[in-house]
Amino acid sequence: MSKPELLQVAVKAADDKRAEDILALNMKGISLIADYFIICHGNSDKQVQAIAREIKEKAAETGYNVRRIEGFEDAKWILVDLGDVVAHVFHRDERTYYNLERLWGDAPLENISSVLNP
Repeated sequence: MSKPELLQVAVKAADDKRAEDILALNMKGISLIADYFIICHGNSDKQVQAIAREIKEKAAETGYNVRRIEGFEDAKWILVDLGDVVAHVFHRDERTYYNLERLWGDAPLENISSVLNP
């Protein structure tokens, strides 16, 4: 599976659990950590955990190993490391506080509209 395909799988998984304000940043040449960052949020601890779990499960179904998940128990900021794609699943208040979009403002947005449910 290519990196853009993995990105689409993870974005669709987040969208299927009704993650809000999903965006994908192209981190190539900006970060050594991953080629893509997904940033999204949920409105409750349970929803944040459900989003992260769905990303993990859908990646596993396509043969991708999740390297690790951090922050699952607290459900304020869950990081799902898929290697080339890292998903940041926030609780709404935490997303506003950390504002990764501004921190990585020089990263171009990936067009993910074709994957999102209307």
